[in-house]
Amino acid sequence: MNYIRNEEKEPKIDKSVVSISLGSSKRDHKAYAELLGKKYKIERIGTDGDFKKAIELLKQMDGKVDAFGLGGADFYLGAGEKRYIIRDLVKVKNAVSKTPFVDGSGIKNTLERDVVNVLLKAGIRLKGKKVLMPSAVDRFGIAEAFYNAGCKTLFGDFIFGLGLPIPIRTIKTLKIIAKLLLPPLTKLPFRILYPIGAEQEKPPSKKYQKYYLDADIIAGDFLYIKKYMPDNLSGKIIITNTITSDDLNELKRRNLDILVTVTPEFSGRYFGTNVIDAIVVSLIEKPIEEITDDDYRDMLSKLKFSPKINYLHEKRDGRKNKSN
Repeated sequence: MNYIRNEEKEPKIDKSVVSISLGSSKRDHKAYAELLGKKYKIERIGTDGDFKKAIELLKQMDGKVDAFGLGGADFYLGAGEKRYIIRDLVKVKNAVSKTPFVDGSGIKNTLERDVVNVLLKAGIRLKGKKVLMPSAVDRFGIAEAFYNAGCKTLFGDFIFGLGLPIPIRTIKTLKIIAKLLLPPLTKLPFRILYPIGAEQEKPPSKKYQKYYLDADIIAGDFLYIKKYMPDNLSGKIIITNTITSDDLNELKRRNLDILVTVTPEFSGRYFGTNVIDAIVVSLIEKPIEEITDDDYRDMLSKLKFSPKINYLHEKRDGRKNKSN
């Protein structure tokens, strides 16, 4: 992967992918990169929680870009094969008729699952480690991978999503609860389910920090993790994406030992899974409904995209700011 320096005059491009996000516009970013011989423009546009604006942007650019990603949201929630569409996002999804439109699910089911193997190959022991996932129904792949690796998992969907002090500890329980509760929950206003717009810029609350302090590994969407992140993360591993340079500096300030980024870096920014999903789909060039996990894995291999381990502080063995 070669980076093309940002210039005042936009360089010639072969393909363009755009993430339309329901998140804060303060996290907007644009990058250029050469991928498999094609020059890409990669852009994230936040709408500050404005659904109407998101729909307008999608309609304006439909057919004019190679792929869209949906940022700050997922079309579906689920655990296992059964998925439930979020009602507030139906109009967003239907705003596009020409351009492929993805939400990151293809990456969560492939690249994100691979994190467990990457950690094991790096010599990081997982069996018996306490893993906190503030939300598992939007990242079932990695939740299942950690559970199968023998980790002591805590899925915080009840705690962080609904404010109920009920930890979920097994995949079986997660599937049962998802089947019972996701049908009504996905009909709630989306802002109840996930921080959007200005909510993303609020400083972390101390409300649920005890769950973080008890965990060895914290995994999931960074904005969801950040919402209740404690001041001291010493000795912990965070596995996430959608990281800006400011986020990275903040994690260092909080003494985080290891940051595992699922998605690759583009000009100082680790985009969300939806952006990487859009890139991969634009290269596979098949109808979305025909793309398989094997297609994703094959293209990710060609792109040489893989989770990256970043050591943020000096360790006893002398490592500092290294990555695998």
